[in-house]
Amino acid sequence: MVIARLIGGLGNQLFQYALGRTLAASRSTTLKLDITDYETYKSQTYALGHFNVIESFATRDEIRRLRGGGWMAEHLSRRLHRLIPFRKDSYVLEKGFGFDPEVLQSPDNIYLEGYWQSEKYFTGIEGLLRNELTIRHSLSGRNQETAARIAGCNAVSLHVRRGDYVSNPDSSRVHGLCGPDYHQTAVRRIAEASPQSHLFVFSDDPEWAARNLHLDHPMTVVTGNDARHAYEDLHLMSLCRHHIIANSSFSWWGAWLGANPDKTVIAPARWFASGKFDTRDLFPPSWTTI
Repeated sequence: MVIARLIGGLGNQLFQYALGRTLAASRSTTLKLDITDYETYKSQTYALGHFNVIESFATRDEIRRLRGGGWMAEHLSRRLHRLIPFRKDSYVLEKGFGFDPEVLQSPDNIYLEGYWQSEKYFTGIEGLLRNELTIRHSLSGRNQETAARIAGCNAVSLHVRRGDYVSNPDSSRVHGLCGPDYHQTAVRRIAEASPQSHLFVFSDDPEWAARNLHLDHPMTVVTGNDARHAYEDLHLMSLCRHHIIANSSFSWWGAWLGANPDKTVIAPARWFASGKFDTRDLFPPSWTTI
């Protein structure tokens, strides 16, 4: 059994699921999801139920057995330079932001805690993931119309992440925002490689995007999908031929799930405001960072 702790928004949940699915598939064992954080987590909800994922939830006894004391016990153990009793052999805590190949050598019966934001954790099951990360039901009426428009043009998804990056001082300090220079440069790069582009703008603040984005290209700001329907925005993103993502795991997955084999993906080189994290493993080799 592999238990993956889910925390954060949809993009984070997809990364956490992807590593858990990789380890479970390679060991012919069961993947179970720990969603207990969402009982008290006010800003996000569990969102994978809208996809064709293997959906099995870990019980509290199973979590306790594999996680033991978890992060706190390991943290205290390091600070005090002595062992705090807990099931360390079954508890796998992310060491840092970069890809850790040792994680892929983990045994069966483990509890995974981390964000795991690298394609390198799931390159071996790409086809399986693409099948499972399809949505379970049809798009709603307005989204069907948007999907038809995307299919009928040279569609480019452009994600503008604001939300807590603006309203929460801690998030703003860690992540920062992609400014107008980034959007303008990215659109220019896309236009050079793929002329007659039509921009489909996805944002948690569509009113701001409509007022402030002036990109000299045909542009549609996609509206109507609140946080509970973010999976529909993600699916619409994936239908676009090319992608300009924000410093956001949500649009990372929108681009990664895009099926166009010749897609151009532009990503911000500065993923965090501080620049202190090593993000080299975050971007697939074919993507362009600016």
